[in-house]
Amino acid sequence: MRRYDWLREIRRLDPERDFLRIYRITASHEFPWDMTRALELALYRTYAVPSIGRLLARTAELTDRTQKRYDDTALLLDAVVEHGFDGTEGRTAIRRINQMHRGYDISNDDMRYVLCTFVVVPTRWIDQYGWRPLSEHEKRAIAAYYRTLGRHMGITEIPETHQDFARCLDDYEEAHFGWDEGARRVSDATLDLMAGWYGPLAPVVKKGSMALLDDSLLDVFRYEHPKPAVRAAVRGALKLRARAVRLLPPRRTPHYARQNPEIKGYPNGFRLADLGTFPPPHRAGSCPVPHVGDTPEP
Repeated sequence: MRRYDWLREIRRLDPERDFLRIYRITASHEFPWDMTRALELALYRTYAVPSIGRLLARTAELTDRTQKRYDDTALLLDAVVEHGFDGTEGRTAIRRINQMHRGYDISNDDMRYVLCTFVVVPTRWIDQYGWRPLSEHEKRAIAAYYRTLGRHMGITEIPETHQDFARCLDDYEEAHFGWDEGARRVSDATLDLMAGWYGPLAPVVKKGSMALLDDSLLDVFRYEHPKPAVRAAVRGALKLRARAVRLLPPRRTPHYARQNPEIKGYPNGFRLADLGTFPPPHRAGSCPVPHVGDTPEP
């Protein structure tokens, strides 16, 4: 198999009809590491909308149980990518996502904005730091995938094209980004979690993460702007990584979020139906039995 064979397959597919297949190839074969980082950044951006950041602070899910919330969100979203919208696991994941949101008063506008981040942030990240830019087929398929996910989540007035998603995101951020004390606590907890994965390198990783935030996020959370030399070093390192990845053979087997080392809360496996609850459901004399393929790789 040659380096651009997956891209050639993508171009043979219809992005409106085969969007799940295309998105699955893009996310799990071509750019699994980049997609993980970009979706982390996508969710992080949402904290800068006070109505979202304030709610997340009030629930304490991202301040007191940060790792669990990270794990559950990543696993539920990725289960739909892996299993599709019609499979049992995919339907279970969507049902849990909807049950989690149903307990809170979240506006359709905020839900639509979060959906936009899932389309726009990965597209911009990969175009800047990926080993190749996304093709138009991939961008159209990503938009179609999230239009479908949005409909399953009951979101209305969903943008149609990836350009529409980008305009919706930019307009919403311009109108709604703002300071909130609770949102800042959520931001701090998230940055501490991600830096903490790297042990003694945590301070360096945290500075590197801050260097990837744009000025609008830094200003909203009232963070000091990183020095230009730090920003240049971090972004240059990501571009060097992309050049190295370009020289590697293509990934033959898919890589999903459940295989990521950052998922730390379920060393013995998990059930999708139990994700998003705290504390985890317990039944006397029994323990959660993982779905096939739900146990993280060592």
